[in-house]
Amino acid sequence: MIAEVIVDISNNSVDKIFDYIAPDNCLVGCSVLVPFGKRTLLGFVLRMKDSSDFSDSLKSIIKVISRKPLLKSEIIDLSFYMAKTFYLRMNDCLKLMVPNNHREGKSLAVFDYILSLTCSIDEAINKIGKRAKKQIEAVVFLSDNGPQKQSVLNKLFSSQVVNELKAKGLLSIESERIFRLNEVKQNLESPKILNEEQTRAVKAILSNKDNTFLLFGVTGSGKTEVYLNIIKSVLDDGKNAIMLVPEISLTPLMVDRFKKRFGSVIAVLHSGLNEGERYDEWERIYSNKARVIIGARSAIFAPVSNLGAIIIDEEHDSSYISESNPRFDTHVIADFRARYNHCPLILGSATPKLSTYKLALDGKYKLLELKSRVNDLKMPEIEIVDMTEELRQGNTSILSAKLQDGLIECKNSNKQAIIFLNRRGYASFQMCKKCGYIAKCEDCAVSLVYHKQENVLKCHFCGKKYRVLDLCPNCGSDKIKLGSIGTEQVVDILKEQFKIPVFRMDNDSTRTKDSHKKILEEFSKTSPSILVGTQMIAKGHDFPLVNFVGILDADISLYTSDYTSAENTFQLVTQVAGRAGRKSSGAKVVLQTYTPNHYVYQFAKNYDYLGFYKKESNLRETTNFPPYAQIIRILISSENREICINSTKELLDECKEVKEKYKDKFIFLQAMPAPIKRIKTKYRFQIILRFFNNLEIEGEIAKIQDRVIKGVSIFLELNPTSIR
Repeated sequence: MIAEVIVDISNNSVDKIFDYIAPDNCLVGCSVLVPFGKRTLLGFVLRMKDSSDFSDSLKSIIKVISRKPLLKSEIIDLSFYMAKTFYLRMNDCLKLMVPNNHREGKSLAVFDYILSLTCSIDEAINKIGKRAKKQIEAVVFLSDNGPQKQSVLNKLFSSQVVNELKAKGLLSIESERIFRLNEVKQNLESPKILNEEQTRAVKAILSNKDNTFLLFGVTGSGKTEVYLNIIKSVLDDGKNAIMLVPEISLTPLMVDRFKKRFGSVIAVLHSGLNEGERYDEWERIYSNKARVIIGARSAIFAPVSNLGAIIIDEEHDSSYISESNPRFDTHVIADFRARYNHCPLILGSATPKLSTYKLALDGKYKLLELKSRVNDLKMPEIEIVDMTEELRQGNTSILSAKLQDGLIECKNSNKQAIIFLNRRGYASFQMCKKCGYIAKCEDCAVSLVYHKQENVLKCHFCGKKYRVLDLCPNCGSDKIKLGSIGTEQVVDILKEQFKIPVFRMDNDSTRTKDSHKKILEEFSKTSPSILVGTQMIAKGHDFPLVNFVGILDADISLYTSDYTSAENTFQLVTQVAGRAGRKSSGAKVVLQTYTPNHYVYQFAKNYDYLGFYKKESNLRETTNFPPYAQIIRILISSENREICINSTKELLDECKEVKEKYKDKFIFLQAMPAPIKRIKTKYRFQIILRFFNNLEIEGEIAKIQDRVIKGVSIFLELNPTSIR
């Protein structure tokens, strides 16, 4: 037989199928070792066939590595689709589907051993002798309690005692696979009674399964309970489900809630797992021991069979779009898997993506609405504070008078507050006030962020750390100024002013394992208290005692170079406001801004998504931006600036040829330095193309990515929502 193999090289010129003579134990989906030139490389078998056009020159597969096919037929088809849709290398797609250790044939399985007595208790005691009291205690324990794990016996009686009993032939041994995260929850909860809107949504989804649904519900409207009911029906039908959440911080909360309802059939997949945990969870999913998969965007590639539903919670979140190679949109992958399995795809959000809502209005998605909170409580009142007026009144603090009053009231009523600032660190930069010098990263064209707790300057792109400035290296002055305030400094200010516990949740405070869960658990049981955080606290969390939210510097996301900046700001404001008043009335939100009359804030103040959609959609249509047109960004990077510039010019000339061919379709074409001109020692230039939706243009531009230029990386991004 002949095996068609993709080899593990991330290079466009060799990203194609090669034929090899296959041994008898070779199956489609297996990882293999193959000769490739003078090297031996890892590869995947994607197809098998009887003959090859190159039979005379074929080499043989050296070794079949995996004991079983790692790629199921659906995952292979998905890989081909993904590579074609996003113009990616097939090899890079396959790496997303299978963990490294599985691909390389390394087992990380952990086993315990079940020990039981081989004879009666009297016979055992006779063999042991009366002087070995610990051994007698151990066999009595086994006699009374039945077979036990060796790890339990070792802990109770010591490994030496257990080994001596083994040596005397008194214990029989059976191995048992241990799954690191598979904790079984007892006393499963009963489903909650659904209200009329929730019931209508569940019935609509279950009666029209081969469709995509937008579950458009205000924060606190009970979307999660709808998901739980859908998955219960899926499991009852003998099928499986994938549930995606946007942030790793939301995973523990969702997992806890789902385990209380469904028990040990839950599996978790996200980048916060260690290698052993990821290995176990992948095995449980592959073998159908786990039937509900919860995780961030990587969970969409789970090797689950017989899918009955795919759910994307907070579907608007930008984290569902991968911004590094391989670049992909999770929604598109989910759509493929849903169609492949003829199952519903449910997109849930209080603030759907503009493109998603348009598809619902156009009838391509089925729109389901949850218009009120499950307990009929009103949405919290949003008060907009003009920070320029605060300055005129003499308040130079980062906290407006209204925000301070809200925190005092929160403290006095023994409630909790959330303070949102989408900027981490202590200060955004250090600058010399005398000569204007700003400390920047040597490898990236960005200013260094000051982190007081670590007492370092840190690059948020490459992670490199530098010594804090005491004197200016340019002029020697000691007049060092700090830049814009970050979450770390906000915590210090709040602790000093309000004398209550303050918790911080951002990328810096959540680097250690289970840190998300620990912070949230501590905050939930501490009142009065304040939680300060970035966008990871803005969605999905449900704290009964949170009755006040403060939004500092709401303008951060509003004035960026992205065409989605207004949409992103509306979503962030609405989502973080929705954390307040979920279990009690009278909740308040204070939004601080320097542009209080901006239309985004006026719509957000009234939770008027439809009004915002009409305004923003009209702007996009008038100015020819997605979803009414298409954007392609070609990102060119190299460690040599001249080579990068020359390559960009060459590629721009090729783009001009395409533009000339489709003149009436093109809106914009220009080359320029990327907003961040250098990251990790690599210079970055970009070509931006904007044109009316046309697959032929897209296909011709995509061919440019296949160009091989030594020392240059070329990446294609379709409708990027963040350009940096």
